[in-house]
Amino acid sequence: MEGVRRSYRVAAVQAAPAFLDLQGSVAKCIALIDEAAAASAALVAFPETFIPGYPWWIWHHSPASIFQHGFVERYFENALSYDSPEAALLAEAAARRGIVVVLGLAERCGGSLYIGQWILSSSGATLLRRRKLKPTHVERAVFGEGAGSDLAVVDSELGRLGALNCWEHLQPLSKYAMYAQNEQIHVAAWPSLSSGQGRPVYALGHEVNNAASQIYAVEGGCFVVAPCALVSQEMVDLVCTDDRQRAAFVKGGGRAMIYGPDGRPLSEPPDPEFEGLVMADVDLGRIALAKSLVDPVGHYARPDVVRLLLDRSPAMSVMERDLSNPVDDTVRHATAARTTTT
Repeated sequence: MEGVRRSYRVAAVQAAPAFLDLQGSVAKCIALIDEAAAASAALVAFPETFIPGYPWWIWHHSPASIFQHGFVERYFENALSYDSPEAALLAEAAARRGIVVVLGLAERCGGSLYIGQWILSSSGATLLRRRKLKPTHVERAVFGEGAGSDLAVVDSELGRLGALNCWEHLQPLSKYAMYAQNEQIHVAAWPSLSSGQGRPVYALGHEVNNAASQIYAVEGGCFVVAPCALVSQEMVDLVCTDDRQRAAFVKGGGRAMIYGPDGRPLSEPPDPEFEGLVMADVDLGRIALAKSLVDPVGHYARPDVVRLLLDRSPAMSVMERDLSNPVDDTVRHATAARTTTT
């Protein structure tokens, strides 16, 4: 694509969200956008559901107690809608600072929530608006699912950009669909990777999840920017009601990293309680060398043996058929409109 920048700086956010506070979340995002731009970053990427924070109570409370504590209403009211004034402020911030922004948010659409990622261009235009294809485990008690149209890579001034959330990086077919779109810069967004005493599942810790980001870089032959949120003491105090929960849900957990297309770490592992930006310089020219060794959707593929069937159709709950003109049998989609790419 003409006009694509070859070399630039990228920033991964490692910070605690303004928890359950939409206006505070937007203000914090704008401050981090300003900080990244001041440090000469061309792209800044935010953690999963940074607006208004990840709903950690789903891992520590029973479904009944979640309703009793009022988490459902509060989370819904502080989620971000695409056509809201708060969304406009974020687009304006990207344009004012001339920086590409990859947001992580709980997206509110009608009466439902989705784990969303929006890519905003340096002019504030929406390049991509996607949703997590399959919320993980208890996340399905809060969030709806995305569709095949959410496995998208888009052209930008920084090259071919794409994004996935958390354990989407453990779904081989979803990853392969992304690789096949010639992704150059990938945002792997994570919630905090803190783990308290007696971690019940090793795979929930930073070791496996950072490895997933690193392997994505090698398999995809792309740069991976992996932002990761922090857990603050305020969040612990709000979510936890007994010592058992406090032992399992602890502050910290920042593990933001950036990897090159050969899997090389381009940043140093930060202190897990560090709050700020993890930064690195990228050169898209390094992708050619990495892919000359292994390109699993190109010369290293065997489509005669195994291949992927991808349905890119958006998911529609209601389809209204206009039967007034039997010759022109047009199908109109009657769901809340949302744009995947613009």
